[in-house]
Amino acid sequence: MSGAGPDQSPGFWLWHATLRWQREIAAALTPHDLTHVQFVLLSCAWWLNERGSTPNQQALARQAGTDVKMTSQVVRRLEAKGLLVREADPADSRARLLRITPEGTRVALAAITEVERVDAEFFRPAAEGEFGRGALLGLLRGLAESPPAP
Repeated sequence: MSGAGPDQSPGFWLWHATLRWQREIAAALTPHDLTHVQFVLLSCAWWLNERGSTPNQQALARQAGTDVKMTSQVVRRLEAKGLLVREADPADSRARLLRITPEGTRVALAAITEVERVDAEFFRPAAEGEFGRGALLGLLRGLAESPPAP
């Protein structure tokens, strides 16, 4: 371990930035009665439905980058709130297809607007910096998609 301390650790600053971003997102989602995970799954289901896809829970988990079992639990909560319905898949009786309800669409669109506002404000300093929004997105995508270290 180097003697430079946490002030020189990218992981330390990423941790703090992530915590601040999560607090701001949670606050923006509170009026919509959604947790962050519920928002991600609802907005992904909305996005897929809008593009003509009726995903099953596994496809939704893949789109959202979430665990399949956790996705199943959260989807049940979203269904109980009347935001989406699970329908039997005619091709696989064990699978459930997910369709967003009109209320789910209303909530998803309102929440997406708020989350985009928070993101724009939170990431503004980095996006308006010397590299710009494209470089920021490229950096974040590269970190998210890079293979784990051996």
